[in-house]
Amino acid sequence: MRTVRLPVRGSWFCLSVLALIFAAVPRSTPAQSRGVYPLGMSATNSGITPAPGFTYSNQLLFYSRDESKDENGHTLPITGNNSVLMDMNSIIWVSQKQILGGAHYSAFATLPFATNDLTTDIHGKISGGAGFADSYYVPFILGWNKERASLRVLYGFLAPTGRFAADANNNVGSGYWTHALSSGQTFPLTGNKLLALSAYEMYEFHTVQEGTGTHPGQTFDLDYSLMRTFVFRTSALRLQVGTAGYLQRQITTHTGPAITPDQANSHYAVNALGFTSNVTLPNRRLNLGLKFFEEFANRSTFQGYSLQGSGSISF
Repeated sequence: MRTVRLPVRGSWFCLSVLALIFAAVPRSTPAQSRGVYPLGMSATNSGITPAPGFTYSNQLLFYSRDESKDENGHTLPITGNNSVLMDMNSIIWVSQKQILGGAHYSAFATLPFATNDLTTDIHGKISGGAGFADSYYVPFILGWNKERASLRVLYGFLAPTGRFAADANNNVGSGYWTHALSSGQTFPLTGNKLLALSAYEMYEFHTVQEGTGTHPGQTFDLDYSLMRTFVFRTSALRLQVGTAGYLQRQITTHTGPAITPDQANSHYAVNALGFTSNVTLPNRRLNLGLKFFEEFANRSTFQGYSLQGSGSISF
């Protein structure tokens, strides 16, 4: 056993795990970081565009992982914990006008605050940081809300606004830019639209990390859900409950002066299933949500769970 130092990647809102993976990682284990997208956050109503006007959204996302998986999905004999807590504040604007067959143009910006911690039973607290993290801007969204389906297509970028230094152990930023192409879809499965299937896909393109020369591999993300809606009090309150999940796959190889051949040859994979619920008060344009995910069959990364709460109000 030996200690292996990997390049610090930071996070999208600090979600990518920190550079030193639990310490004492076997040489044959690459222990990759993850992509920057906070998995699970777009699993419900993924294709639906909000009503025209402004919406404020807040999401509180907690990720905890206490297992380290090798490239074959086997649990490594390493004990510790990686946890990330993110408070994400988004302002969304949707245009009144319709173009291209009824699409509404919209845009949003997300300003996050994050805290993270990496601790092992052998070495104690290895790293941790808190503060303003990398911010996310989506200047281009087209959304169609139709009878048989709702669809959104998006382009956004993650700006390295969070604190980052190559030799620091308190980073809350990634130290590189990420460009993201994504799409969300929601399909009613019944005539009354009370049962719906949603999916959200993203592809991440990362630039070279400042100070390390590391170029993180491209990443594919998928969130999804199957939701049943219950309507109460003549549509004054709507309750959605159902199952949800996410997955993430590293598509291309990490490169850089600190990346070993073993690390280059092993790509991370993440899987999770769980449940979700939403409460909507249409008259007040208020929505509250809760999600829980349990990860399974991960490879070359941590494995754990995520608890997510959300709220939004439109003006």
